[in-house]
Parts: sequence; C-alpha cells; structure tokens
Amino acid sequence: MNLLSNAVKYSRFEGTVTVSCEPSLRPLDSRDRANSRDGNGSLRISIVDTGIGIATDKLERLFIPFERVGAEDSEVEGTGLGLAVSKGLVEAMGGVIGVESDYGNGSIFWVELPVAEGTPRQLEQPASARRNEAPRVPVENQKVVLYIEDNLSNLRLIDRVLAARPGLKLISALRGETGIQLARQNRPDLILLDLNLPEMNGADVLRRLQETPETASSPVVVISADATAAQIERLLTAGARSYLTKPIDVKEFLVTLDTVLREPAALRRKAA
Repeated sequence: MNLLSNAVKYSRFEGTVTVSCEPSLRPLDSRDRANSRDGNGSLRISIVDTGIGIATDKLERLFIPFERVGAEDSEVEGTGLGLAVSKGLVEAMGGVIGVESDYGNGSIFWVELPVAEGTPRQLEQPASARRNEAPRVPVENQKVVLYIEDNLSNLRLIDRVLAARPGLKLISALRGETGIQLARQNRPDLILLDLNLPEMNGADVLRRLQETPETASSPVVVISADATAAQIERLLTAGARSYLTKPIDVKEFLVTLDTVLREPAALRRKAA
C-alpha cells in the first residue's frame, strides 16, 4: 500500500501506475531457501510509475528513516518513514525490497517474497463469494449490525469476519452524524462505534444515540485504539455495553458479538 501510495503521490498529470507479479529471476540464497519450504523460489511484485523519478545519487538514502531525498521541498506530504517501515516488514518476512529509477521519467519499486508452502483455502475466495455460498437467511430474520468507523481497512476487516455469519447484515457509516441517521432508520441490533471520527467524536455519538428514542435500545460496543483504563471506564460508565481495543482480537470480538446479540430485545431495552 505504501509503494502504491507513493507511486500516485509522486506521479505527474496523466501519468500511469502499473503493478505486475512474476517469478523472481534472482538466484535463491540461504535465507530464501529457509523461507520457501517447497523450493518454489520467490515472486517479484513490481510497481512502475511514470512520475518524477529519483536521482541516482539519492537512491541509497531512500530507505533511511526520515529521509525524503528532496521531497521535503515539494508539496507532497510525508514523514520519510513509509519506505523504512516497508523495508523492515519485507525483510521480516524473508524478502527483499529495491528500487530502480530514471530521473525525470519514473521509478520501479519492487518487492521479492519467498513463495509459501500453500495458500489456505479460506483465502482463495473473497469474503463476498464465501458469503454467497453460506446458507441464506430470510431478510426478516437477519440481525442488523451498524459499524460507525471512518477507517476503510477496519470496515473491511469486520466485513470479512462477519462474512461467515449469514444471519447478520452489516451496514456502515464513515461519520458520526450519518451513523446516527442510519441507526434511527434501521434500529440495529448492535452498534459498533469507533471513537476517533471526523466532525463528531465517538463519545458524543454514544450520547446522541442514548438520547434518541429510536436508538436508545440498541447496545453499543466501542472499538478503539485507546486502551487506557480511564478511557475504557469513562465510556462504559457513559453507557457502552462493552469496550474492545484495536487491533481487534477476532475471537474476543465474536464472543462479545454473540453475547450481546443473544440478549432478548426486552433485556437490551432495559439495559439501555
């Protein structure tokens, strides 16, 4: 994602970004053989852009933390950490990252990773396909889960986790006000709530949900990266049914989900 983002940010008007994947032509070293247990070698993922390019004398500084190799004088925002972090991640997986560039004409950033022993069957199909194969549940019997979250990666994660639950319908909102409106319209059986939202923070959303008659009976589970004891206690005291911290522990999330959704509607109203 970082390499793709950079390719777009440093591109030029009507430029292009091309992604390709092919077997690596680089000979396997001992590290590759240790990580590629079936001996299938490595794959190279290349990201080619037609952007501004990088001068040859600056290439060796690219993967040094906080080095922006001249970009600090441009309008492109950044800290100079992305490539350093990417390098660390790739090498932790037994891979190699590199770059080739023609100054003024574009760059090629590539990653080589050893081929794993096999692909888990669960990952061979997208979540949408697995959901379509699951037993269908009549719409009137489905329970509605609303997730108010502005981070698309977190939304996709929850969507994938709930894909195996055909009895649940997930709806989402990127902003607090939109989430409140959707909650009023859909009367969800459960509301998942992020705290760091644009325009209106999660604590205010929780308060509004509890003050609104149409949504007061919907239990709210907070999902936040803030794991401080004071924050957790404050939100639970304010009326949240549970508080889960990011990164999400999927097992804990599913246990919480099942516990809340098994509660009779009358009990949820009483708790609210």
